[in-house]
Amino acid sequence: MQQPIPWKRKLKNLLFIDLKTVAAESVYERVDPRLKRQWEQKAAYFRNEDNWTTSEWYDNRASYYAEFGRIVCIGIGGLYWDESDQPFLKIKTLADDDERAILEDFLQIVNRYPPNELVLCAHNGKEFDFPYICRRLMVNGFTLPSALNLAGKKPWDIPHQDTLDRWRFGESRHFVPLDLLAAVLGVPAKPLEMTGDQTSLVYHQERDMNRIRQYARDSIAMLVQVYLRMIGGPIVDEQHIVQTDWA
Repeated sequence: MQQPIPWKRKLKNLLFIDLKTVAAESVYERVDPRLKRQWEQKAAYFRNEDNWTTSEWYDNRASYYAEFGRIVCIGIGGLYWDESDQPFLKIKTLADDDERAILEDFLQIVNRYPPNELVLCAHNGKEFDFPYICRRLMVNGFTLPSALNLAGKKPWDIPHQDTLDRWRFGESRHFVPLDLLAAVLGVPAKPLEMTGDQTSLVYHQERDMNRIRQYARDSIAMLVQVYLRMIGGPIVDEQHIVQTDWA
């Protein structure tokens, strides 16, 4: 059965993204004293069930905060169709030790879309991916593109999609990892081999960027399939998932 043209148009300007972030410094001792003082104040409010020190909290949680972390990889996915209306997914990862280089490449991709027509989609994007990348763009001195100039906008004026938000159905405190959501919805995707809190360890200690790239690719593939299942669309066949940047 061929897919209706209006539906394909709806997905045409939809860009799926997934950020992989790490602590800005490899060890806490290297953190700028001014930021270190701020981190100590923040860490004092964390629940300390694991008896972590301030330094251990930094190693395990700094990547979650744009003020103390940075982006090392962005997974990007886009849907397209062949002549027989079969859906394909193209996945690209932007990865570099230089965050500015990643953000420059990301902006080049974003700016290819018509102004005010680009829609981003991420899992927990409204609370993590979208504000995080805006903050890191600002930290690095970039002008925010129109698609990410969200300051002052009402929630209903922001077109971006969030699979976690769809699953919450208005229950703002309910959190479900993407991997669990895929399993519950019966999405055919291999389980993710990492979690977000492991990315700093893999990056700073193992120095394994290829593993982080693969984590981003798998996350994007799962995100797209979950989104399609949620809107009642056809799942993309695994053989139609195209990865463009194997290292």
